[in-house]
Amino acid sequence: MLKVRTVFLSDIHLGTRACQAERLLDFLREYSAEQTYLIGDIVDFWAMSRSICWTPAQNTVVQKLLRRARQGERITFIPGNHDEALRDYCGTVFGNIELALEWVHETVDGRRFLLIHGDVFDQVTRHHRWVAVLGDQAYNLLVCINTWLSWGRRKLGIAGYWSLAGYAKRKVKTALNFIGDFENSALHHARERGLDGVICGHIHWAMIREINGLSYINCGDWVDSCTAIVEHFDGRLELIAWSLPGPMSEPDAPDVQPVEV
Repeated sequence: MLKVRTVFLSDIHLGTRACQAERLLDFLREYSAEQTYLIGDIVDFWAMSRSICWTPAQNTVVQKLLRRARQGERITFIPGNHDEALRDYCGTVFGNIELALEWVHETVDGRRFLLIHGDVFDQVTRHHRWVAVLGDQAYNLLVCINTWLSWGRRKLGIAGYWSLAGYAKRKVKTALNFIGDFENSALHHARERGLDGVICGHIHWAMIREINGLSYINCGDWVDSCTAIVEHFDGRLELIAWSLPGPMSEPDAPDVQPVEV
Protein backbone atom coordinates (compact mmCIF):
# COMPACT_ATOMS: atom_id res chain seq x y z
CA MET A 1 0.00 0.00 0.00
CA LEU A 2 1.26 3.48 -0.92
CA LYS A 3 1.05 6.09 1.82
CA VAL A 4 0.37 9.68 0.75
CA ARG A 5 -0.45 12.80 2.72
CA THR A 6 -3.75 13.62 1.00
CA VAL A 7 -6.20 12.11 -1.46
CA PHE A 8 -8.68 14.25 -3.43
CA LEU A 9 -11.69 12.54 -5.04
CA SER A 10 -14.74 13.92 -6.80
CA ASP A 11 -17.70 12.84 -8.93
CA ILE A 12 -18.00 9.24 -7.79
CA HIS A 13 -21.78 9.25 -8.46
CA LEU A 14 -22.75 6.48 -6.07
CA GLY A 15 -26.26 5.25 -6.73
CA THR A 16 -25.84 5.09 -10.51
CA ARG A 17 -25.13 2.24 -12.91
CA ALA A 18 -22.19 4.17 -14.37
CA CYS A 19 -20.31 4.44 -11.07
CA GLN A 20 -16.95 2.64 -11.30
CA ALA A 21 -17.01 1.52 -7.67
CA GLU A 22 -14.85 -1.57 -8.22
CA ARG A 23 -12.00 0.49 -9.66
CA LEU A 24 -12.35 3.04 -6.87
CA LEU A 25 -12.05 0.23 -4.33
CA ASP A 26 -8.87 -0.96 -6.05
CA PHE A 27 -7.50 2.58 -5.80
CA LEU A 28 -8.42 2.89 -2.11
CA ARG A 29 -6.76 -0.45 -1.38
CA GLU A 30 -3.56 0.80 -3.01
CA TYR A 31 -3.47 4.31 -1.50
CA SER A 32 -3.77 5.22 2.17
CA ALA A 33 -3.71 8.82 3.34
CA GLU A 34 -3.65 11.02 6.40
CA GLN A 35 -6.61 12.96 5.01
CA THR A 36 -9.11 12.55 2.19
CA TYR A 37 -11.29 15.21 0.60
CA LEU A 38 -14.50 14.18 -1.17
CA ILE A 39 -15.12 17.13 -3.48
CA GLY A 40 -18.73 16.76 -4.50
CA ASP A 41 -21.13 14.54 -6.44
CA ILE A 42 -20.15 11.61 -4.29
CA VAL A 43 -23.78 10.43 -4.13
CA ASP A 44 -25.95 11.18 -7.16
CA PHE A 45 -29.34 12.19 -5.78
CA TRP A 46 -30.35 13.56 -9.20
CA ALA A 47 -30.08 10.13 -10.82
CA MET A 48 -31.47 8.32 -7.77
CA SER A 49 -34.65 10.39 -8.02
CA ARG A 50 -35.27 8.60 -11.35
CA SER A 51 -33.90 5.14 -10.52
CA ILE A 52 -31.45 3.69 -8.01
CA CYS A 53 -28.59 1.33 -8.74
CA TRP A 54 -26.75 0.56 -5.50
CA THR A 55 -24.31 -2.31 -5.93
CA PRO A 56 -22.39 -4.22 -3.25
CA ALA A 57 -19.20 -2.51 -4.44
CA GLN A 58 -20.76 0.92 -3.93
CA ASN A 59 -21.80 -0.09 -0.44
CA THR A 60 -18.24 -1.25 0.25
CA VAL A 61 -16.90 2.16 -0.85
CA VAL A 62 -19.07 3.85 1.77
CA GLN A 63 -18.10 1.34 4.46
CA LYS A 64 -14.40 1.68 3.64
CA LEU A 65 -14.51 5.49 3.92
CA LEU A 66 -16.43 5.31 7.22
CA ARG A 67 -13.93 2.77 8.57
CA ARG A 68 -11.00 4.99 7.63
CA ALA A 69 -12.64 7.93 9.37
CA ARG A 70 -13.14 5.86 12.52
CA GLN A 71 -9.50 4.81 12.42
CA GLY A 72 -8.34 8.43 12.49
CA GLU A 73 -8.04 9.47 8.85
CA ARG A 74 -9.49 12.95 8.44
CA ILE A 75 -12.23 12.85 5.82
CA THR A 76 -13.96 16.02 4.65
CA PHE A 77 -17.01 15.91 2.38
CA ILE A 78 -17.71 19.00 0.26
CA PRO A 79 -21.10 18.43 -1.43
CA GLY A 80 -21.66 19.16 -5.11
CA ASN A 81 -24.76 19.89 -7.13
CA HIS A 82 -25.79 16.22 -7.41
CA ASP A 83 -25.67 15.83 -3.62
CA GLU A 84 -26.59 19.43 -2.85
CA ALA A 85 -29.21 18.32 -0.29
CA LEU A 86 -26.27 17.69 2.05
CA ARG A 87 -25.25 21.34 1.92
CA ASP A 88 -27.90 22.04 4.54
CA TYR A 89 -25.76 20.00 6.95
CA CYS A 90 -22.41 21.68 6.30
CA GLY A 91 -20.62 22.36 9.56
CA THR A 92 -21.72 19.07 11.09
CA VAL A 93 -20.04 15.66 11.42
CA PHE A 94 -21.59 12.33 10.38
CA GLY A 95 -19.75 9.10 11.15
CA ASN A 96 -16.54 11.09 11.81
CA ILE A 97 -16.81 12.65 8.33
CA GLU A 98 -16.91 16.45 8.30
CA LEU A 99 -19.27 18.26 5.93
CA ALA A 100 -18.14 21.65 4.58
CA LEU A 101 -19.37 23.96 1.83
CA GLU A 102 -15.75 24.59 0.80
CA TRP A 103 -12.31 24.24 2.32
CA VAL A 104 -8.84 25.78 2.14
CA HIS A 105 -6.16 23.11 2.09
CA GLU A 106 -2.51 23.93 2.77
CA THR A 107 0.04 21.58 1.25
CA VAL A 108 3.11 20.57 3.18
CA ASP A 109 5.18 23.07 1.16
CA GLY A 110 2.91 25.96 2.14
CA ARG A 111 0.66 26.40 -0.90
CA ARG A 112 -2.99 27.11 -0.20
CA PHE A 113 -5.77 25.74 -2.40
CA LEU A 114 -9.49 26.36 -2.46
CA LEU A 115 -11.37 23.08 -2.44
CA ILE A 116 -14.83 23.45 -3.96
CA HIS A 117 -16.95 21.22 -6.17
CA GLY A 118 -17.18 23.81 -8.94
CA ASP A 119 -20.85 24.04 -9.91
CA VAL A 120 -20.72 27.66 -8.75
CA PHE A 121 -18.50 28.32 -11.78
CA ASP A 122 -20.97 26.66 -14.18
CA GLN A 123 -23.48 29.21 -15.43
CA VAL A 124 -25.73 26.51 -16.91
CA THR A 125 -26.04 24.66 -13.60
CA ARG A 126 -26.58 27.90 -11.68
CA HIS A 127 -29.16 29.55 -13.90
CA HIS A 128 -30.65 26.88 -16.19
CA ARG A 129 -31.12 23.79 -14.05
CA TRP A 130 -33.36 21.99 -16.55
CA VAL A 131 -30.63 22.30 -19.19
CA ALA A 132 -28.11 20.91 -16.71
CA VAL A 133 -30.38 17.94 -15.95
CA LEU A 134 -30.84 17.27 -19.66
CA GLY A 135 -27.09 17.47 -20.22
CA ASP A 136 -26.52 15.10 -17.32
CA GLN A 137 -28.84 12.52 -18.88
CA ALA A 138 -27.08 12.91 -22.24
CA TYR A 139 -23.71 12.37 -20.58
CA ASN A 140 -25.00 9.23 -18.85
CA LEU A 141 -26.19 7.96 -22.23
CA LEU A 142 -22.69 8.46 -23.68
CA VAL A 143 -21.19 6.55 -20.76
CA CYS A 144 -23.64 3.66 -21.27
CA ILE A 145 -22.91 3.55 -25.01
CA ASN A 146 -19.20 3.61 -24.20
CA THR A 147 -19.63 0.48 -22.05
CA TRP A 148 -20.91 -1.44 -25.08
CA LEU A 149 -18.24 0.06 -27.33
CA SER A 150 -15.54 -1.03 -24.89
CA TRP A 151 -16.98 -4.56 -24.86
CA GLY A 152 -16.97 -4.61 -28.66
CA ARG A 153 -13.38 -3.34 -28.83
CA ARG A 154 -12.24 -6.07 -26.44
CA LYS A 155 -14.02 -8.74 -28.53
CA LEU A 156 -12.27 -7.42 -31.63
CA GLY A 157 -8.92 -7.49 -29.85
CA ILE A 158 -8.46 -3.71 -29.94
CA ALA A 159 -6.17 -2.71 -27.09
CA GLY A 160 -6.48 0.42 -25.03
CA TYR A 161 -9.28 2.30 -23.33
CA TRP A 162 -11.22 4.77 -25.47
CA SER A 163 -13.67 7.27 -24.01
CA LEU A 164 -16.66 8.37 -26.08
CA ALA A 165 -17.44 11.15 -23.60
CA GLY A 166 -13.81 12.28 -23.71
CA TYR A 167 -13.88 12.24 -27.50
CA ALA A 168 -17.01 14.43 -27.53
CA LYS A 169 -15.40 16.90 -25.13
CA ARG A 170 -12.28 17.10 -27.29
CA LYS A 171 -14.09 17.49 -30.61
CA VAL A 172 -17.06 19.71 -29.77
CA LYS A 173 -15.95 23.34 -29.78
CA THR A 174 -18.72 24.41 -27.40
CA ALA A 175 -17.53 21.85 -24.84
CA LEU A 176 -13.93 23.06 -25.13
CA ASN A 177 -15.04 26.68 -24.70
CA PHE A 178 -17.09 25.67 -21.66
CA ILE A 179 -14.09 23.95 -20.06
CA GLY A 180 -11.90 27.01 -20.71
CA ASP A 181 -14.49 29.36 -19.20
CA PHE A 182 -14.86 27.07 -16.20
CA GLU A 183 -11.10 27.01 -15.56
CA ASN A 184 -10.81 30.79 -15.85
CA SER A 185 -13.74 31.38 -13.52
CA ALA A 186 -12.32 29.00 -10.92
CA LEU A 187 -8.89 30.62 -11.00
CA HIS A 188 -10.38 34.12 -10.84
CA HIS A 189 -12.19 33.09 -7.67
CA ALA A 190 -8.97 31.67 -6.17
CA ARG A 191 -7.01 34.81 -7.09
CA GLU A 192 -9.59 37.03 -5.39
CA ARG A 193 -9.16 34.96 -2.23
CA GLY A 194 -5.38 35.34 -2.33
CA LEU A 195 -4.86 31.60 -2.80
CA ASP A 196 -2.40 29.62 -4.89
CA GLY A 197 -5.01 27.72 -6.86
CA VAL A 198 -8.16 25.63 -6.84
CA ILE A 199 -8.88 21.90 -6.60
CA CYS A 200 -12.34 21.03 -7.89
CA GLY A 201 -14.43 18.55 -9.85
CA HIS A 202 -17.83 18.92 -11.54
CA ILE A 203 -16.88 18.81 -15.24
CA HIS A 204 -15.40 15.27 -15.28
CA TRP A 205 -12.22 16.52 -16.95
CA ALA A 206 -9.11 15.61 -14.97
CA MET A 207 -6.36 18.20 -15.23
CA ILE A 208 -3.38 19.84 -13.55
CA ARG A 209 -2.47 23.15 -15.18
CA GLU A 210 -0.46 26.20 -14.28
CA ILE A 211 -2.20 29.32 -15.58
CA ASN A 212 -0.80 32.81 -14.92
CA GLY A 213 0.95 31.73 -11.75
CA LEU A 214 -1.98 29.81 -10.28
CA SER A 215 -2.71 26.06 -10.23
CA TYR A 216 -5.95 24.72 -11.70
CA ILE A 217 -6.49 21.14 -10.57
CA ASN A 218 -9.52 19.01 -11.42
CA CYS A 219 -9.99 15.56 -9.87
CA GLY A 220 -11.89 14.12 -12.83
CA ASP A 221 -14.41 11.41 -11.99
CA TRP A 222 -15.13 7.75 -11.21
CA VAL A 223 -17.68 7.32 -13.98
CA ASP A 224 -15.55 7.53 -17.12
CA SER A 225 -11.90 8.41 -16.54
CA CYS A 226 -11.32 6.98 -13.01
CA THR A 227 -8.94 9.67 -11.79
CA ALA A 228 -7.79 11.15 -8.50
CA ILE A 229 -5.33 13.70 -7.16
CA VAL A 230 -2.82 12.77 -4.46
CA GLU A 231 -0.49 14.96 -2.42
CA HIS A 232 2.84 13.40 -1.55
CA PHE A 233 4.72 14.12 1.65
CA ASP A 234 6.95 16.66 -0.11
CA GLY A 235 3.91 18.66 -1.27
CA ARG A 236 3.88 17.42 -4.86
CA LEU A 237 0.42 17.01 -6.35
CA GLU A 238 -0.01 14.15 -8.82
CA LEU A 239 -2.86 13.20 -11.11
CA ILE A 240 -3.52 9.46 -11.06
CA ALA A 241 -5.42 7.67 -13.85
CA TRP A 242 -6.39 4.41 -12.20
CA SER A 243 -5.96 0.96 -13.78
CA LEU A 244 -8.03 1.27 -16.89
CA PRO A 245 -7.86 -1.90 -19.01
CA GLY A 246 -4.78 -1.33 -21.15
CA PRO A 247 -2.99 1.90 -22.07
CA MET A 248 -5.00 5.00 -22.82
CA SER A 249 -5.73 5.28 -26.54
CA GLU A 250 -4.48 8.28 -28.46
CA PRO A 251 -5.30 10.90 -29.55
CA ASP A 252 -8.85 10.85 -28.23
CA ALA A 253 -8.35 9.76 -24.61
CA PRO A 254 -8.79 12.40 -21.90
CA ASP A 255 -5.60 14.14 -20.90
CA VAL A 256 -5.13 12.25 -17.62
CA GLN A 257 -1.59 10.95 -17.75
CA PRO A 258 0.19 11.38 -14.37
CA VAL A 259 1.29 14.99 -13.86
CA GLU A 260 2.97 16.61 -10.88
CA VAL A 261 3.17 20.18 -9.57
